[in-house]
Order: sequence, then C-alpha cells, then structure tokens
Amino acid sequence: MAKDKKDTTGNSVESLENALTRTERYIENNQKSLTIIVLAIVVIVGGYLGYKKLYLAPMEEKAQSQIFAAEQYFERDSFKLALNGDGNYLGVLDIINKYGPTKTANLAYYYAGISYRSLGKYQEAITYLKKFDAGDLLVSPLALGAIGDCYVELNNLNEGVNYYEKAASYNENDFTTPLFLKKIGIVYESMKNYKKALKSFEEIKDKYPKSSEARDIEKDITRVKTLQGN
Repeated sequence: MAKDKKDTTGNSVESLENALTRTERYIENNQKSLTIIVLAIVVIVGGYLGYKKLYLAPMEEKAQSQIFAAEQYFERDSFKLALNGDGNYLGVLDIINKYGPTKTANLAYYYAGISYRSLGKYQEAITYLKKFDAGDLLVSPLALGAIGDCYVELNNLNEGVNYYEKAASYNENDFTTPLFLKKIGIVYESMKNYKKALKSFEEIKDKYPKSSEARDIEKDITRVKTLQGN
C-alpha cells in the first residue's frame, strides 16, 4: 500500500515536471512572438495614457474655455448665437467640430439639440440630442424628453410617447418623472387613447402628489373620465 502511494506521488511529480518542461519549451520556442505581444500591450496602454494626458486633456481645457460664451447665449435664449458663435467666440457647432473627442463637445450636442428645438428645427434637434451621451441622472431624462417633444411637434406621436416614457422611467424622481407622465397623458388624450391617458394622470396623483403637475391633476382626471364615458 505504501509502495503504491509512493508510486502515485512519484508519478504526480513526474507529470508536473513534464508539464513544466513543456511550458518552458513553448516559451522558448515562441519567445519572439510572446515578446512582441507583451510589447504591443505596453505600447497600447502607454499610448492610451499618453493620448489622454498629452492630447485629450489640453484639448478639453481649450474646449471649456471656448464654450463659455455659447453657454451664456444659450442661457439668454439667444439660440442662433449659441449655435454659431458671435465672431469672437465659437458656437456649440464649432465646439463639436473642433473638439469632438472631449466631454465639452459631448455637452455641446445637448446645447445644439435644445437650441434647434427652440428654433423649430426639430429634425436637426433630434439628430444632435441622440448623439448626446449624458450619463447624468438629471440631464439624461431632460434630453430624452426633448427628443419626445420634437417627435410630437413632427406629429410622430407614438415615437414622442416612446421617448417620454423613457424619460419618465429614467431615474424616477419627483421632478422629471411627473413632468413626462403629464406629457404622456396629454399626448394619449390627443390620440383619444383615454385609458392610457387616465393611467398616466392617476400615476401622478398617486405617486407624486407633491409635484407641480399634481396641483391640477384632478381636473385632468375628471376631463379624461368624461371623455372616456362619451
């Protein structure tokens, strides 16, 4: 029995040694290829870090300094100047074209989309808003809702409701959720889909009673119920 155990142990050691030998042989035979792979990884990682630090960071700083005037025009509802600049400072369209990879250019897509919506250029607004990558719990639903507004203005009501629903369900809260639930209800009411309109209005009443949309929600509920009964 002891001999069998000894033999088994010996076989295990021998197998391990053989495996190590095969590994060493593989490394030796493929040393050049493995070295190239390792160096490639080092170059890629180093290049990416260098790109961020030496190229992207200075570009981000320049973009932030250039977008300041456009933001001021945007806040004053001077949307054409916000889009195209004033001759001295860039507009958000210039920021997008000149500083594309930056976070500032990403924000410029939002400004451009809202500006175009305000100017009644709804298709252009949709194009820019869809390119905006928010990642922000408050701005994201506003951007989605703005796309919904544009589709409604283009009389594409189903797509408008679709984006309002995305906006309402994104980070549910007492501000943006009832805002877009109200819009959903209004659009469904205009489509004579009173059942879904009523559902949206009642959700505001039940879940968001302290929101500004809830103040007159009883009137909306009563009106839709009356229409539903006709």
